[in-house]
Amino acid sequence: MTDQAVEPEVGRARPRKEDARLITGQTNWTDNISVGGLLHMAILRSPMAHARITRVDVSPARERPGVIAAFSGADLAEGLGSLPCAWPVTEDIVLPDHPPIAVDEVRYAGDPVALVVARDRYTAADALEAIEVDYEPLPPVLDLEAALAEDSPLVHSDKGTNRSYVWPLRTGEDFDSVRQRAEVTVKRRYHHQRLIPNAMEPRAVGVTPLAASGEYTLYSSTQIPHIVRVMMAVVTGIPEHKIRVIAPDVGGGFGSKLQVYGEEALALAVARKTGRPVKWTESRSEGYLATHHGRGMIQDVEIAAMRDGRLLGLKVDLLTDMGAYLMLVTPGIPLLGAFMYPAIYKMDSYDFTCTGVFTTRTPTDAYRGAGRPEATYAIERIMDELAVELGLDPVELRRRNWIGHEEFPYTSIAGLTYDSGNYEAATEKALALFDYDKLRAEQADRNHRGDSVRLGIGVSTYTEMCGLAPSRVLRDLRYAAGGWEAATIRMLPTGKVEVVTGTSPHGQGHVTCWSQIAADVLGVPFEDVEVVHGDTKAAPQGMDTYGSRSLVVGGAAVHHAARKVVDKARKIAAHLLEASENDLEFTDGVFSVKGSPDARKTIQEIAFETFTSHDLPDGLEPTINAEHLVDPDNFSYPHGTHLCAVEVDTETGQTRIRSYVCVDDVGKVVNPMIVEGQVHGGLAQGIAQALYEEAVYDDEGNLVSGTMADYLVPSAVDLPEFTTARTETPATSNPLGVKGVGEAGTIASTPAVVNAIVDALRPFGVHDIRMPCTPERVWRAVRSGKEARS
Repeated sequence: MTDQAVEPEVGRARPRKEDARLITGQTNWTDNISVGGLLHMAILRSPMAHARITRVDVSPARERPGVIAAFSGADLAEGLGSLPCAWPVTEDIVLPDHPPIAVDEVRYAGDPVALVVARDRYTAADALEAIEVDYEPLPPVLDLEAALAEDSPLVHSDKGTNRSYVWPLRTGEDFDSVRQRAEVTVKRRYHHQRLIPNAMEPRAVGVTPLAASGEYTLYSSTQIPHIVRVMMAVVTGIPEHKIRVIAPDVGGGFGSKLQVYGEEALALAVARKTGRPVKWTESRSEGYLATHHGRGMIQDVEIAAMRDGRLLGLKVDLLTDMGAYLMLVTPGIPLLGAFMYPAIYKMDSYDFTCTGVFTTRTPTDAYRGAGRPEATYAIERIMDELAVELGLDPVELRRRNWIGHEEFPYTSIAGLTYDSGNYEAATEKALALFDYDKLRAEQADRNHRGDSVRLGIGVSTYTEMCGLAPSRVLRDLRYAAGGWEAATIRMLPTGKVEVVTGTSPHGQGHVTCWSQIAADVLGVPFEDVEVVHGDTKAAPQGMDTYGSRSLVVGGAAVHHAARKVVDKARKIAAHLLEASENDLEFTDGVFSVKGSPDARKTIQEIAFETFTSHDLPDGLEPTINAEHLVDPDNFSYPHGTHLCAVEVDTETGQTRIRSYVCVDDVGKVVNPMIVEGQVHGGLAQGIAQALYEEAVYDDEGNLVSGTMADYLVPSAVDLPEFTTARTETPATSNPLGVKGVGEAGTIASTPAVVNAIVDALRPFGVHDIRMPCTPERVWRAVRSGKEARS
């Protein structure tokens, strides 16, 4: 008897299981959820960036028809603690209290000051205008450097400083000595503008209380239901075992839903006070004020090298904008990049210092890439500047300094051990797809002719640390939680499979990929696997989704749990087949006796035999279900090369991306279709930072780019066609050989685009343009360059 070989699931471009219900609306978002007696909450937010609250009168709002209750910050202060910061990066960090709703002082435009609870959301929103609030204006704090001056106004007057922390990392030779022996040094200052996350689904929170038992079910559009549960217990005092957090289908996050928000605590407080279910959904413009922002940083970068291009050292000084408060992981975000500034390059010295600064703006926190895009931008921009100084092609300069494929595993100057990679292969493939030499020839011809539309070529070679996991490393970085992940495999009596995962997806395709992983290990059909996630009662253990950790940690946990199921099933199969376990083979879901292929049992048959328990080995528990928690020893390190060609009209400043090629190495690929989608989405966000997006504040601290009419989120027509390809060097830190992919496109694309624009304009004396590179900024750079040269 012969069986046809089963095609492995891992590596197949499976359409996503999730998509059928998502695109047909047969699913639940937090805002869709409705229960009997539901009330709606609306929040009054400060119109001022900094002010003392001298009076709040909510009584006029209570008199409005349909209004059930209205509360000031003082009304809710009892029973609500400070919102958490889980990453106090230094022992002496300045860590101010962060009330979910302001009581005495507001510190950014959008800070909550009061709320209304009504029978419908429109009545609640309308009643906000009846609340009377008196403010005593205080000076805003907006400029990072000025904020550190002794005479600066203070965001938190009781702290005596706007400096939150100073965090250094110095390795290798002293940079001052490296600078002295260097033949070339280049210094640059780079600005990273604030970015506003724009998930398809705005944030939403719903709370249903059960008075008889004191239990609360909290629905939230969140990336981190397990973390929210722990932190809400801390903030509200409700026992953790009385809180159930459910993240239904979540329409995107990009880090903005990696957060414990005040609105979650306020909804719990209101449900506790009223005894009624309550829901809050932000408007898009409200989200621009109240959802945390990303980036916001000044980088002073100095690189030292020899005339032959060999790098000697790198010095980086950061000023990073914390905003008004330290939210869940605000202080640690720039430090995730601290280890990545040296990137793929070998050098003798690395000197890094980050200073966190309070301002009267919306707090910052994780945004796609979280510190790694900023690091890659700095090193890849200054590598291009160094190449110009040395008269070298930018690709050649990188070749002379990157880690060779034969040198892996390699410990970088920053102290990370890169386990695998092949930068040469990725770069050569990208150059061939891009037709690099032909484009360089065209560029030279245009420059020679003095063409008004110049061609620029941008290079970005990157790596990143992702799969945030090693708990001992997180301990050393003073992060309050671990980095493990959990999975459970349940074999049902009919042979179907439930995978329970601690990761909580918000668009990444976990259900599909986890089904593929489990199907391969168990040898069951892909269609027979169901994935359970996002509910702290159904999936009680987990560390959730962020930092491209889901597959490399959560997927690895699924793999290990499935292997345990097979091992447990083997014992029962051996008993039923009257054979030694060592004599059994397991292929495509079938246990068979070596030399006797007709003596066989499928794993699904074993599941039913276990359910009946009529003939199990003595002393064996009647289950083959299994659980596994995994805590990897290392991060994973995807890498790649991105190349961008732009045409820049020097008369109008208009920039057009003509060609974009990226070759990424994300290790073993589980589902190529999902990888492509992740890369495309990442490219869109990275290009958006380079060309389009910026959160702009006026001199009073008001957000003037607070709607989509003012904040340019690119659509498909604003983006080029992408040529994508891959190389593959499997990771050694997990059994699947996978590396993260969710952030790769964002990390690599921003410097590729800006390098290309600056490359096009070097004949005009331009060596930098502050992002976003809008037509006006490009036009002004050309004019300034021409004037300086004349």
